[in-house]
Amino acid sequence: MGKKTDTIKAYLRDNPDTPTTIVAKELSVSTRMVRYVKEAVKKATNGVKAKLLLVDVETSPMEVYVWGLYKQRIPTTNVIKDWALLSWAAKWLNEDEVMSEHVNIDEAHARDDGSIIGSLWKLLDTADVVIAHNAASFDIRKMNARFIENGYLPPSSFQVIDTLKISRKYFGFSSHKLDYVSELLGGITKMETKFELWIKCVTGDADALKYMQKYNKQDVLILEDLYLELRPWVKSHANMGLFVDGDAAMCANCGSTDLDWKYSYQTPVNSYPSYRCKNCGAIGRSRFSTITKEKRKNLTVSVAR
Repeated sequence: MGKKTDTIKAYLRDNPDTPTTIVAKELSVSTRMVRYVKEAVKKATNGVKAKLLLVDVETSPMEVYVWGLYKQRIPTTNVIKDWALLSWAAKWLNEDEVMSEHVNIDEAHARDDGSIIGSLWKLLDTADVVIAHNAASFDIRKMNARFIENGYLPPSSFQVIDTLKISRKYFGFSSHKLDYVSELLGGITKMETKFELWIKCVTGDADALKYMQKYNKQDVLILEDLYLELRPWVKSHANMGLFVDGDAAMCANCGSTDLDWKYSYQTPVNSYPSYRCKNCGAIGRSRFSTITKEKRKNLTVSVAR
């Protein structure tokens, strides 16, 4: 690992603008390793203090009484056992450790996740930014449901980055599933699973619960890879400049001060200096206009309709 890391660092010093995928192919290493080195260098150089938490949860299936397979509207009185968390996995961006917990056999059968909720709540309470795939519709809402049902207050405020929303907003991929997009962009892929795994987890199979936790942790590693690949495309990204000490201009997406100010950004009535970040590749702009007050007085705009 050490020699490969040094090789990547040396290559990036000489070829700072080369895309991650090209570096990986040239050096016969994974894209994940290249991104890891880039982030490690950036972190050491710029000292970004933001706590970005990547998180993924796995839930148990519900058990319900039904009258048929199609066009069923199931009343709550037909619920035998509701869903709960089977496991969660999380890691801080650019850190090595993947944190995770899973329920035991009895807890999985009883849909009781109280033993694993507290540590997850503490992580979210500490985070400045939470990153997940389908965060807005699934992970955040599911975690909140388990928090309040287990008697927890809301964790402290954090910004949310949803890689599923990013994928759908900016790209016309054939699928926006985590595994599909990750593999398409040269990243790692999910562990093999079938629905039977979830059934085994709630019917007393300890090995299935351990495998579920491994599967959950792998998803977080995939998520980190995908986030770093998509990050330069994200507009209105959580502003990392808020978490960096110093007076130099810094990239809003990653906090780097290594910026190439050779662009401009125009609105209908203003113009701003614009940059490309040499660390993550994102495009950003200054908050200060290059248009004088006198010139702005003479600017006109077309009618709305």
